[in-house]
Amino acid sequence: MKKSIIVAGFAALMSTAAMADIGVTMAKFDDNFLTVLRNGIQTYADANGQKVQIEDAQNDVAKQLDQINNFIAGGVTAIIVNPVDTSATQAMSDAAEKAGIPLVYVNREPINVDTLPDNQAFVASNEMDSGTLETLEVCRLLKEAGKTEANAYVIMGELSNQAAVMRTKDIHDVIGGPDCGVKINILAEQTSNWSRDEAQNLMTNWLSTGTAFDAVIANNDESAIGAIQAMKAGGIDMASVVVAGVDATQDALAAMAAGDLDATVFQDAAGQGSGAVDAAVKLAAGEAVEQKVYIPFQLVTPANMADFAAKN
Repeated sequence: MKKSIIVAGFAALMSTAAMADIGVTMAKFDDNFLTVLRNGIQTYADANGQKVQIEDAQNDVAKQLDQINNFIAGGVTAIIVNPVDTSATQAMSDAAEKAGIPLVYVNREPINVDTLPDNQAFVASNEMDSGTLETLEVCRLLKEAGKTEANAYVIMGELSNQAAVMRTKDIHDVIGGPDCGVKINILAEQTSNWSRDEAQNLMTNWLSTGTAFDAVIANNDESAIGAIQAMKAGGIDMASVVVAGVDATQDALAAMAAGDLDATVFQDAAGQGSGAVDAAVKLAAGEAVEQKVYIPFQLVTPANMADFAAKN
């Protein structure tokens, strides 16, 4: 039976699970959040005597599928996948299922999440909460500043990624719903592909139009930071604009401490990593595992950012 569970934290121990050799394919190594996730996988595996082989898919779907097939040929007992493209995961599930090897998706929700075989699972945070928490805080801050109507730019992540799609939908749902309290007009909405540099270029282009705006709502912290860099280079007073992101990376917390970033949402990368290893080992041992394990998002503001300083 397919199950979902929301977990207040993730500190499961692998007491009775058999030792396992786990193949891990990450969408890319060159990403701040995914680096924390990758380190979380390695650290938890090392602490529990698990041997993991972690590969960089370099944001290439074909390369990632090749890595999975190589893991299968190499005789791993479980596979962990951080998908490059969440719409391309069916072939990955099929390959692992055919080989009889357990597979765990981590962080990015596969398109086939509701039809996963019994020996496959998904460990992440519920994206219905990420953009919602972020945007509600933007609304609160704008209202606190005396705004009844405001203009905002929205910076999206990779359009092939379920998290980007869901976070953007969250933004629209909050803005169009009864809980915002401020009429927010979206001036433009474009992707930065999760990239700081692309977001900086995007924001620079928007600034060149001379249009007045009050907020920037980004799907991730790297994009928010890129937008901040563009605004500071353009002479924008950061106290006059609300900027929000998602992930609560160390760079984001530094931007918040500097007074540039107003809100972010903590996504427990290390918790997701340890949860993925735990699920992979248990599945390899034939143990029952929840097929959807959600590790909660938490809103981060200047008031509580010190609590998250050592977490990502």
